[in-house]
Amino acid sequence: QVQLVESGGGLVQPGGSLRLSCAASGSIFVINDMGWYRQAPGKQRELVAVITSGGSTNYADSVKGRFTISRDNAKNTVYLQMDSLTPEDTAVYYCNADIRSRGLYGLRLGNYWGQGTQVTVSS
Repeated sequence: QVQLVESGGGLVQPGGSLRLSCAASGSIFVINDMGWYRQAPGKQRELVAVITSGGSTNYADSVKGRFTISRDNAKNTVYLQMDSLTPEDTAVYYCNADIRSRGLYGLRLGNYWGQGTQVTVSS
């Protein structure tokens, strides 16, 4: 069984910074793409940033130049460094990963979500 556990959310003033972490655990064989999504009240969940196993990254236009995604493959962890935060960044942030895990009958590929962490940007 695979789990993703996020941490690092909270309340921050406009212009401030936060760093989110997401650690994957369980019978992991390999982790492919890892990413962060967010969902603001009354809006659909949207992609924020994604990073491949090789380190290639892609960002939503709204966060380019302000957010940085990175990963530590040895720790099965993905990070999201968020700088120059604005009230429009307020949302629940979710970690997502494509993980090949060890099952009873061999390897299986699954897409997993974390439980979400609240980020609130307000003065």
